[in-house]
Amino acid sequence: MTGACSGLGVVDSRIKRPTGAQYNDLTMDKKTIKTDSGITINELYCQPVKMDELPGLFPFTRGVHAAMYRDRMWTMRQYAGFSTAEESNKRYHFLLGQGVSGLSVAFDLPTQIGYDSDHAMSEGEVGKVGVAIDSLQDMELLFKDIRLSDVSTSMTINATAFILLAFYIALAKKQGADVKKISGTIQNDILKEYAARGTYIYPPAPSMRLITDIFEYCSKEVPKWNTISISGYHIREAGANAVQELAFTLANGKAYLQAALAKGLDINVFAQRLSFFFNAHNNLFEEVAKFRAARRMWANITKELGATDPRAQMLRFHTQTGGSTLTAQQPKNNIVRVALQGLSAVLGGTQSLHTNGYDEALSLPTEEAASIALRTQQILAFESGATDTVDPLAGSFYVESLTNEVEAAAWKLIEKIDAMGGSVKAIEHHFMQDEIARSAYAYNNAIEDGSKIIVGVNKFTSAEAAAPPVFRIDDSIRILQSEKLKKLRAERDNVAAAACLATIKQKATTTENLMPFVIDAVEHLCTLGEISDTLRDVWGEYRG
Repeated sequence: MTGACSGLGVVDSRIKRPTGAQYNDLTMDKKTIKTDSGITINELYCQPVKMDELPGLFPFTRGVHAAMYRDRMWTMRQYAGFSTAEESNKRYHFLLGQGVSGLSVAFDLPTQIGYDSDHAMSEGEVGKVGVAIDSLQDMELLFKDIRLSDVSTSMTINATAFILLAFYIALAKKQGADVKKISGTIQNDILKEYAARGTYIYPPAPSMRLITDIFEYCSKEVPKWNTISISGYHIREAGANAVQELAFTLANGKAYLQAALAKGLDINVFAQRLSFFFNAHNNLFEEVAKFRAARRMWANITKELGATDPRAQMLRFHTQTGGSTLTAQQPKNNIVRVALQGLSAVLGGTQSLHTNGYDEALSLPTEEAASIALRTQQILAFESGATDTVDPLAGSFYVESLTNEVEAAAWKLIEKIDAMGGSVKAIEHHFMQDEIARSAYAYNNAIEDGSKIIVGVNKFTSAEAAAPPVFRIDDSIRILQSEKLKKLRAERDNVAAAACLATIKQKATTTENLMPFVIDAVEHLCTLGEISDTLRDVWGEYRG
């Protein structure tokens, strides 16, 4: 057995325990067990790992706040968005009525890649995987009867993040809100799109310019807004293991820090508004170790790049349970998977959490599935006891050792990326993509050969019961959105709109911050597709 427990002996005079050598003689199971990341799990952990850190203090392994959930519970978000803004608005009101404390918006593919709903490229995709947002008018409908000053909103949007943020700011101003006080997050993480997901528009250089423009603008005008959510979630969904998710996410984060520093921004200011977005899979202990290691690693990365303010060194993160772990077979098993994954996020110290609906391997979540997912979070918060003390697994021989091993393995990958010249170069050389593909291939092979058990899929299968009700989106949504666009273009001041687009086109050739000009454009009812196309004319499209 690796890691023999030589220190075992008599703990209580009344109870005779074997010595370490005697224990090794008694054990029969010599098989090797590894996590999906390739970390070997010992049969027994006995050696204490030095742990003299405190929560709320550098390097934040044990949490970013001293009292964590004893003072403030994590934000309970439920990711939702489908069909039209009007239909999504109904779901948001339902979720708010069920007790969510923050909204999380999913956008359809045309919105994500900069096409209006009436564009030829949008056919068959409008409203399918998220809500269709073409204009400020759609944003108004999306948040009808919801005061932006009263909610925290997370928007999962990347290539067009600057436009959706402009819609949100413009709407907040229309509602009479103080934009310096509105809070929320835009994902705005384009590097992981090149590496794992694919919803990019422009080449890397202008895309990074848009991101740093947002950093700069929000640091002055919308200081409570989280200007980027550096995402490991989609890297994991593409097939990465836990170590790769951690390493590639932090490497991308480091690239954003360096880009902002090159623009002359103060790391002690802009780094306070960076957040992260991680996945939670089924290996409870590896996931907890990943979250704890992430905080420690990020604290050291920011410190190395000049951050001295503790708030700029903290890694704050949102977690979503693993969509790729959900099975269409025996779908109610997913309720248990989601509960375990949510628990790992809580034990790992997440700042906000989305729990998936059990039916998401089949369709968009029904209201019943969304309600069960939210109740899962509420049970974790108020019944499990996991929130009663800070970092409850600290000091565990196993968890502390695993935290160190996950961290060491992630640093090795980051060192390889640094040697290539950073994340952008690593992506251009296909390093991240190839690593993710290899991991996904190995994982699927393990399921096929039975060495990895997925309950209800390759073991403990049974005759399938009738499928639960599923939630479908009608293709007629595109017709509705197209009619709204036709009406908007007929009624707006088209001369003013054209002038706004011309200004954006001219400013794109300079180093001026584009955000004020984009906000002006959306206030004059320029559409998402028109603004995206204007910049396509200047920067072109990235073809990979």
